[in-house]
Amino acid sequence: MTKPKVHVRKGDTVLVIRGKSAGKKGKVLEVQPDKSRVIVEGVNKVKRHTRPTQKNPQGGIMEREAPIHSSNVMLYCTKCNKPTRVAKKFLEDGKKVRQCKHCGEVLS
Repeated sequence: MTKPKVHVRKGDTVLVIRGKSAGKKGKVLEVQPDKSRVIVEGVNKVKRHTRPTQKNPQGGIMEREAPIHSSNVMLYCTKCNKPTRVAKKFLEDGKKVRQCKHCGEVLS
């Protein structure tokens, strides 16, 4: 069976295009390719009830980001300030890089 692929990487800036957080931009904190999900900074916040521990003696209700499906985010080009699809480009030395479809900027 083939391994599922995700079109974004950790550290990418993405725009959420579907769901309750639609229109928000954020940085990808974690990618879960086996579930096709990503965790984006400041997006899809959920409240979690935690019991007191040595690390957190107070306990209580904590807010954290929950994963969203990778199809609900689009890579965001910071040069042209638009959400974009990814184009693959080969450099002279044979390296493969990702490129913005609108402005041609090489994405990290």
